This record gives sequence, structure tokens and C-alpha cells, in this order.
Amino acid sequence: MMSRFDPFRDMERLMSETLRTPASSAMPMDLYRADDSFVARIDLPGVDPGSIDVDVEERTLTIRAERHEQEDVEQWLSHERPSGTFARQLTLGYGVALDRIEAGYEDGVLTLTIPVAEEAKPRKIQVAHSAGGNRLNGTKDVQGEVTSRNDHAETAQAS
Repeated sequence: MMSRFDPFRDMERLMSETLRTPASSAMPMDLYRADDSFVARIDLPGVDPGSIDVDVEERTLTIRAERHEQEDVEQWLSHERPSGTFARQLTLGYGVALDRIEAGYEDGVLTLTIPVAEEAKPRKIQVAHSAGGNRLNGTKDVQGEVTSRNDHAETAQAS
């Protein structure tokens, strides 16, 4: 059985309780795989959309956002929502397409779509074989092509 490629396999270890900071708890995240991409959905309610900054340096993806303190309150009765600048970093594994990451912000949720790189996708390799003879005695060689695992159309050429 072939194990699935997962560039985030150490993510849970890196984000264990010992590494969590108040800033990361202000940015709860869901991370899952959808087809040939990884999707991170990060809750950022009440942040200034213009303050959201996502960048990648080396293999580290950094998300920053700012939620402004409400200043016109005379007396707080309960003050549980954190304010200020928040940052969260994800260490990306090899095999993701860093140049094709997309980000969108809607209804207080930042969605990052991180595609798997083409070279990291599993491929099926067809084996070329001959039909028990060679070209001199009238048999034909069959040649195969490499196809994507998701490509259901298999191609073969007879020469």
C-alpha cells in the first residue's frame, strides 16, 4: 500500500499546546485536503481586511492581521475578544506549489488554497511490452505513456 503524500504531517506536532501562543489562539484554523490542494480556513472576525497580510519566505507561510481595540467604551463589563496584531506561521512541506497559493477573505474567514505541486502528484507509469516477437516477424511493439493518476483515459500507441 502506498502512503499518501502529506506535506503537513508534522503540522500537529508543531502546533501542539506547548507551542500555542495567545496570538495563535486568536486565529483558530481548520486545515484539510481537497483534491489536489490543501485548504486552510482561519477565523479572523472583526479584523480590518486591509490589515491581512499573507507571505511565504522559504517554506514558512506567515499570516498577520489586526483587530482594533474599541476605544469609545466608558466601562467594560466583559472584555474577552483580543485586539492588536496577530500572527500565525505554518511550515510548509516540500511538494506544494508556493507560487500558486491563493487567499480570499469572506464573512470573517480567511481561506488559503495551497496546491500540491505537479511533481509531487502520484503518477501511474504504464509498462511498454512486445507481443512475444519483434518487428521483423510481423509483431507490433506496444508503447505506453505516463498519465496522471486522475486521468481515466489510458493512451497507447501501436507502431
